[in-house]
Amino acid sequence: MTYPTLQQIAHLTAERFPQYPVDTLGLEPLEKGGSDRKFYRVRALGVEPLIFVQYGQLREENRHYVEIGAFLAEAGVRVPVMHLHEEAEGRIWMEDLGDTDLWACRNQPWAERRGLYEATLREVRRLHTAADRLPEALAALQLQPPFDARLYDWEQQYFFTHCLGRHLGIKEVPAVAVLAQMAAELAELPRLLVHRDFQSQNIVLKAGVPCLIDFQGMRFGLPQYDLASLLLDPYVALSGEEQAGLLAFYMELARGDGELVDEASFERTYWLCAAQRLMQALGAYGFLGYERGRADFLAHIPVALPRLLAVWARLDGLQELAGLTAEAARRAGLRIGPDGGTY
Repeated sequence: MTYPTLQQIAHLTAERFPQYPVDTLGLEPLEKGGSDRKFYRVRALGVEPLIFVQYGQLREENRHYVEIGAFLAEAGVRVPVMHLHEEAEGRIWMEDLGDTDLWACRNQPWAERRGLYEATLREVRRLHTAADRLPEALAALQLQPPFDARLYDWEQQYFFTHCLGRHLGIKEVPAVAVLAQMAAELAELPRLLVHRDFQSQNIVLKAGVPCLIDFQGMRFGLPQYDLASLLLDPYVALSGEEQAGLLAFYMELARGDGELVDEASFERTYWLCAAQRLMQALGAYGFLGYERGRADFLAHIPVALPRLLAVWARLDGLQELAGLTAEAARRAGLRIGPDGGTY
């Protein structure tokens, strides 16, 4: 698609928001993720900045960002305020939350970050439970297809094609029965609403309060998938102890909502979801790197792949695939330790 020029965005904004006169407008393009959306910060004298978004038609879910945001706001989840949506033209004007996300805090001491992560888990817990609290509002939403065995299998194949095949040069991936069993097991579990891309760069801190963004892929799935997305985020390093503490914190939130939580069962599901999420992320890095020309995404593979190998080491039946993957990674220059970690 053809995206508007800065001058066109300035005039569009001034026409719709008279408090942003065109002669005082300043526009700043923002780099964000690997989607077909373009983001711009709109500034004017004496008023709060706005974010202007122009989205294309590559992903149908982008059209539902505003309505999902309204639903989440009604459910008590902190999300950006949506000022105007022109669906036919693919334009959104929304609240500017600022530039500080959870990723930007990655080098702070854990004593400072822990509270931010716990507050973030409270926000996503409200998202996870929103369907039960707002069933009528939920019925009006058009969500993406839920996680089922077919979607879990798609994530696995995405990883095989774009990471193992395209990036690591593995020509044939052996059939791994346990992966199909894993997909079937996860598909049988009760599903809640999930964010779907719950990682540090999709949690913005405004005045120290976590706000969720990029939730257009929200669908029914397993909360452990979101937890794995955050705690094993390839963009941020959390120690095993920090991860375990946050996982326990979320389980306490669930118990506080009256949910019966069996710790062993919850943790097993978490590690299965962790394998799925890391495979999906690695597939995306390969796809964006090679198919979309975003070589910067390939730089995340050396971090995410050892994490996947470490997760696989916790699960039965993946030794052959793990060995094949580790050997290919070594040929590609990665040094993989016996526990799947880099050294």
